[in-house]
Amino acid sequence: MKSNSTKKLALAGVLCAVAVAGSMFSFPVFASKCAPVQHMVNVLCAVFLGPWYGLAAAFAASLLRNLLGLGSLLAFPGSMCGALLCGLAWRTSKNLWLTLAAEVFGTGIVGGLLAYPVAVAFMGADAGAVAFTAYIAPFLVSTAGGSILAGALVFTLQKSGALRSLRGALEH
Repeated sequence: MKSNSTKKLALAGVLCAVAVAGSMFSFPVFASKCAPVQHMVNVLCAVFLGPWYGLAAAFAASLLRNLLGLGSLLAFPGSMCGALLCGLAWRTSKNLWLTLAAEVFGTGIVGGLLAYPVAVAFMGADAGAVAFTAYIAPFLVSTAGGSILAGALVFTLQKSGALRSLRGALEH
């Protein structure tokens, strides 16, 4: 049991590092910095580690990105909502399409809506100047790109049989 937890924690750390390093490849969309690698990592965490490790990795990556000046406070609601929802989707269904849709919905819609109060409360955004739905479009752009990358990678791993082997290595 301890070895299993150690493997999962190590993989979560590696995926967190990938998300932080990948955030250097971000691009602006309206008032948001889009980092699609974070969303790819969310899906990979869902498939390999489950919702709670995915949520923890998203939180750690968001925190590190903010401490290193590579992200904004908006990284928290976006990445964490997507990580949790896609982790729960994978856990309950093992369906890749549903997991990808849950990442897009969790980040793009739920995270986009939660970004508004974060921006107003902590980032000094003018509530009148920023529409309640202002963060949905950039979050959808970011998560769609990352979900496509993750979908291609996980689909390839499934087709080759490597996904079963990798998941089995984490279980034992």
